[in-house]
Amino acid sequence: MEARKNPVYLRSIAAAVKEFRAALDEFLELHVRNEGPGGWGGIARGIAPAVLPREGVEPDEIERLRAKVSRLSGLAGAAVGLTNTWVKVQGVGVVDPIAAWQTITQPKPVLEAPDVLGACDQALGRLDGLILEAEAEMPPTVGAAAMHPVVWGAAARLWRDGHFREAVAGAAESVVMMVKSRTKRFDLAATPLWQEIFSDRPPQPGKPRLRWPGDPADQDVSTMNSGLRFLAPGIQMTIRNNAAHGVGELAEQAALERLAALSLLARWVDECDLNEAT
Repeated sequence: MEARKNPVYLRSIAAAVKEFRAALDEFLELHVRNEGPGGWGGIARGIAPAVLPREGVEPDEIERLRAKVSRLSGLAGAAVGLTNTWVKVQGVGVVDPIAAWQTITQPKPVLEAPDVLGACDQALGRLDGLILEAEAEMPPTVGAAAMHPVVWGAAARLWRDGHFREAVAGAAESVVMMVKSRTKRFDLAATPLWQEIFSDRPPQPGKPRLRWPGDPADQDVSTMNSGLRFLAPGIQMTIRNNAAHGVGELAEQAALERLAALSLLARWVDECDLNEAT
């Protein structure tokens, strides 16, 4: 998913910007701003650093906070590109205010503290707007954990580790084992199993059938039985076989759609009656 359209990612970037700004405020408390009234009177402004250490502050404490702000600037840096909050500096050009924050402590500073703080505030406002826009455009999501327990139970651990193809293959195998246990047809491979249990032939001794509940003469019931006869083997051949024998990782969305198909099939199997020969 594109970063600008992913609200979870945008929130994580906004949180990183807030942490960076808070740490920078803490760092600035140890300094006096060289910017006129309230600072050092603007001594050699533009030549001397934009902030100067307060008298009596331990250098080790300043360095500790400098390292903290630098680390957090790395986490927050993506916000500038996402929100276009660059700072235009005369004679220099366009500057990334988060990446270049340390220039406020250096001679001939490119930026001053208000430039960095203001850019953070602006970025946070634009991120809020992007989050609202992304949430409005997001399609309804499918809850993987709400799928049939046989499907998600087999897929969950592999899914959380990013092994999407293996998760689909494992879920498909579990659905087959569920059906074998219910029908006691351990003598069949997966595809023939589906063909047998949904066959339109009457059940025989040792060969039960799964049937959609209701009057077999009812059109809706008949349609479901006919559909399952083709759907179940088709899912086996197109989803399970491809997941088990395919090469390369499945994309998360593609894997999720396959799990959804397996989950639907498993729920329909649960709803079917088991017809055995008398």
